[in-house]
Amino acid sequence: MNGEERRNKIIKVIQSGGHPVSGSSLSEMFDVSRQVIVQDIALLRAAGFPIVSTNRGYLCRSDSGASRVFKVCHANEDIVDELYAIVDLGGRVMDVFVNHKVYGKLQADLDIGSRREVEELIQGIRSGKSSPLLNVTSGYHYHTVTAKSEEILDLVEKALREKEYLVS
Repeated sequence: MNGEERRNKIIKVIQSGGHPVSGSSLSEMFDVSRQVIVQDIALLRAAGFPIVSTNRGYLCRSDSGASRVFKVCHANEDIVDELYAIVDLGGRVMDVFVNHKVYGKLQADLDIGSRREVEELIQGIRSGKSSPLLNVTSGYHYHTVTAKSEEILDLVEKALREKEYLVS
């Protein structure tokens, strides 16, 4: 199989799964190295496919109806509460980013839409040697949240405001 055929199959796997697919799984599936998969993903992104890389693997973003960016501030111990508030109301946390005064915008794709995925993120933070991105900006950070409707995003905004995480 040549590279173009492999990339066509990779995009089908990522789009059809409905869940992230790890680079290791893709490399085993297509009998190529992990680095070849990374290069294929870069080429697919350059071709316009909305592929995101999460801590659980690659997936294709789809247009889910409504999107809003929320600026929030809280401590590390409030991460689970904040994310539960969003996903319990039907929101999907696509990313987290900060605007660092020296480094500029630092962003990580998350794609979290359930409590189970929140728990996986927290386990990843606890088991690694990294700390949450919000720590580089004294708790201030942003999330892009998608939902099926603007009404759901309004509920998310209200919940974040009531919990005093939302920054005006």
